[in-house]
Amino acid sequence: MVFSAFLFFIGEAVYRILCKGILLIVTLIFLILIIAVIRALILKPTSAKTASIDYPKDNRSMEYAKKLSKMIQCETISNRYDNDIAKFYKLHEVLEELYPSVHKKCEKHEMNGNLLFCLKGKGNAEPILLMSHQDVVEATGTWEQDPFSGLIKDGVIWGRGTVDTKGSLSCILQAVEELIDSGYEPEGDVYIASSCTEEFSGDGAPSIVAYLKHRRIKLAMLVDEGGMIIEEPLGGVKGLYAMVGVLEKGYGDIKFTARSNGGHASAPGRNTPLVRLGKFMTKMEKRNPFRKEFNPTVKEMFHRLAPNTGFGLRLVFANLWLFGPLFKRVMRRINSTGSALLQTTMAFTTAKGSNGLNVLPQEAYVTANMRFIPHQGTEESIELVTKFAKEYDLETEVIHKDYPRPVVDFKGEAFVKVEKAIEKLFPDVGVVPYVMTVGTDARFFSDICNNCIRFAPLYINKQQFASIHGLNENLNVEVLSKAVDFYKEIVYNM
Repeated sequence: MVFSAFLFFIGEAVYRILCKGILLIVTLIFLILIIAVIRALILKPTSAKTASIDYPKDNRSMEYAKKLSKMIQCETISNRYDNDIAKFYKLHEVLEELYPSVHKKCEKHEMNGNLLFCLKGKGNAEPILLMSHQDVVEATGTWEQDPFSGLIKDGVIWGRGTVDTKGSLSCILQAVEELIDSGYEPEGDVYIASSCTEEFSGDGAPSIVAYLKHRRIKLAMLVDEGGMIIEEPLGGVKGLYAMVGVLEKGYGDIKFTARSNGGHASAPGRNTPLVRLGKFMTKMEKRNPFRKEFNPTVKEMFHRLAPNTGFGLRLVFANLWLFGPLFKRVMRRINSTGSALLQTTMAFTTAKGSNGLNVLPQEAYVTANMRFIPHQGTEESIELVTKFAKEYDLETEVIHKDYPRPVVDFKGEAFVKVEKAIEKLFPDVGVVPYVMTVGTDARFFSDICNNCIRFAPLYINKQQFASIHGLNENLNVEVLSKAVDFYKEIVYNM
């Protein structure tokens, strides 16, 4: 009887403790959610949400567009297997005609089709470099306008390279042309670089770097192609934003090979080479073994975008400390571009099996293109996929690999200069640092420059963004004048 009473007492005590514990946990969860909601509610929309760009009502942009049109008419398609650089020399002749002061005043160095100009400065400021490549990709498919016509119609200039990247190259050259003609002398040397091999990661930019290294040139800042001024950079984010690339992922091409004795397709057996490759690809797709992390650049990007999202996204972006783990899990399903900012990515791109329809291959392979995030860099990522490949008796061959480049401090002097130039010329547009998931020539300059900024000051709409490397590439004429003024601002404030 006494023992039963004792057990009852103990049970009641435990029950009370459990109730108090559950109540405490529920209270804590409630308080945490209240804090998260408050953090989201205090974020008020910024001017970027309703921003528009007021372009000058003068003839400058049309004059610039006519020059760009002549550049577009110079077909400068590049690929790894085309060694003909005569087309680039034709473009160089056009550039000399269009920008005579640059060619007369600046030191000019031509390196197998690649260009480097230097406008000497009057002071001791560290040199800067403005950069944009000359080469373009092929223009296949059916276009609304001839891709090499440079047609100007209804306020739009058409052609391959208008966005990627003869548009920004023309604005850089025009900016320096006008600075020279006005008699302005920069405080330090201003370099202009333009490679003819960017589209296939050739030796153009490395040859320019080698030349500058030989002369012991150390750059304070570099501005290359990269982000632009766009609408809705991520789904659910409203407004206009200048997306400034401060970090570039590494790059790799990997080949996975499966071997067997081959044979006739009428008696295939199990786990043939193509089946093993298929299982491997399926596992990589479903398992997605790469770690997702919110690096400081991504956190800052979400912080700056958060005010102009709906409440749901704002709640998440404002409270990554709470919702981060869940966000990482669902991000890939919501937005593949956003997911690529958080992790190494792997995309299978080419495949080869048997040459005969009824023959089992003795060798089959697939290739994958990888983009390496700094927190799980090139070597670790390759080791990881090699481990998975071995489970299916696959051989791994690294065709090419490159490494993530150092991040530019978005609180540092170089980024702030770019930010201020954008804010001056595009007052209501949001300025956002972000991770470059594609490759640029800027990555080759990290040995001689700690501040490689990847940004072209051109507004493009969604169709124009989609036209990069695609059909109907075009650019609004009116955007050119402010882009020229942006590059002038960079020189003024070097």
